[in-house]
Amino acid sequence: MSTGLIIALIVIVAAVLIVAAVLSLRGRGAQHGRGLKRRFGPEYDRTVARHDGDEKAAERELAERVERHGSLREQPLEPAERQRYEDRWTAAQERFVDSPREAVAEADRLLAELAEARGFPGGGQYEEQFNALSVHHADHVHGYRRVHAVAGTRANVRQDGDGRTDTEDMRAAMVEARALFEDLVGPPRSREESRTPTGESHARAGQPRDGRDDSRGHLPWAFNRRHAKGS
Repeated sequence: MSTGLIIALIVIVAAVLIVAAVLSLRGRGAQHGRGLKRRFGPEYDRTVARHDGDEKAAERELAERVERHGSLREQPLEPAERQRYEDRWTAAQERFVDSPREAVAEADRLLAELAEARGFPGGGQYEEQFNALSVHHADHVHGYRRVHAVAGTRANVRQDGDGRTDTEDMRAAMVEARALFEDLVGPPRSREESRTPTGESHARAGQPRDGRDDSRGHLPWAFNRRHAKGS
């Protein structure tokens, strides 16, 4: 066999190996992306949007969150402690009728304290705490983002004559945040068990987990019917 033929065979084999490696990497990358989509759900899409549609950049960020917080184990709450959190949330909902902005601020504080009690980073590190929550409660974590954003807006100019628009934003934030609160105040669950659709969680927001009706857990009628006073 001539030297030239040997060299040609080596080049062909090398080219085949390179192509196979590239295809393998692409396949793993696509699988990795699908895994992140399944894990983060709507949070995946929001992260892509924040990166102006750059899926690779979004996936790098989400993969970093998983690497950093994926091994976190949520701590259980004592029954008395759980009851205190539930009472505080009910009080915040009732307060919304007369002081919606103060109620939202209390909900923001309550979620931060509750997450810390469950073993997540402290509320003083909002971004770190949010990222950790997104790994374990991806379907409901956006409610925390909304409440935190509204609570931090002290001079909101998006109001009509009676402040209804601003109040509606706060009401919607409180309702969405309720789903995360329910996840956190309950017993530790696996990630798959926690992925309840947000709408379903809202539908049973006023019921305890045994399915019985509990009027104490329902949103106040004025809160539900959007009769809260403007802030």
